Formats: sequence, structure tokens, C-alpha cells
Amino acid sequence: MGIKKIILGEPMPDKNDPKYKQKYERDVEAGRKFANASGLGWLSGRITIFAKNHKEAFLFITFGTVILLFSLNIIGMVMSYRASHSNQPAQSVQRVDSAMRRQASPKASDIIRHGNPRLYGE
Repeated sequence: MGIKKIILGEPMPDKNDPKYKQKYERDVEAGRKFANASGLGWLSGRITIFAKNHKEAFLFITFGTVILLFSLNIIGMVMSYRASHSNQPAQSVQRVDSAMRRQASPKASDIIRHGNPRLYGE
């Protein structure tokens, strides 16, 4: 396989080309069998009937779904961008170090109750 063939691919065969005609017919028949077995043929028929009878509602539902999903995608990207620019430490090592420093330093309430061990030699 040459580089040119990998990049450009093969030309799309014509369905009437005798070289590909049998393969095309087998693929079409397999697709029909799958659609009938899975109920996709019935579902697509019902959607077509609904679209013919309720054109505006069908367009509203279709484009509304597309706009909703696009908006959710944009919101997710904005939230991800904001989270990457927050003031939290970027690396897990920095988070562990800061947690260890907080744990090692005594709290003011501990010093008042028990005295400062550095001052009293306890």
C-alpha cells in the first residue's frame, strides 16, 4: 500500500459497476435484514410519518435537540477552562505537601490547652 493510497484513499465504487455489484447487493440485503430484525425500519417509518404530519414540531424538536447539545458542550468547555485556571495547586505533590504542612503545624487551640512544647520542653 503506497503512501498516496493511504492518504487519498480509494475512489468510491459505483453501485452499477460489475466489479462491486454483488458486494453492494449483499450489503444492502444485510442492512435490510438488520433493520427489520432490530425494528429500525418501523421506527424510521413512524418518524417519517410524524415529520410529514407535524413539520414545524419535527423541526423544532430536531433543531432544539441540536442547539441544546451544542450549548451543553460549550458549558462543559467553559467549566473545564475555568477549573484549569483556579488557584488550587496544579500537581498532586503540591497538594500532599501543603496537607502535610497543615498537619505538622500546631493549631492555636492545641497550644493554649496543652502549652507550647517548644517553650516548656514537654
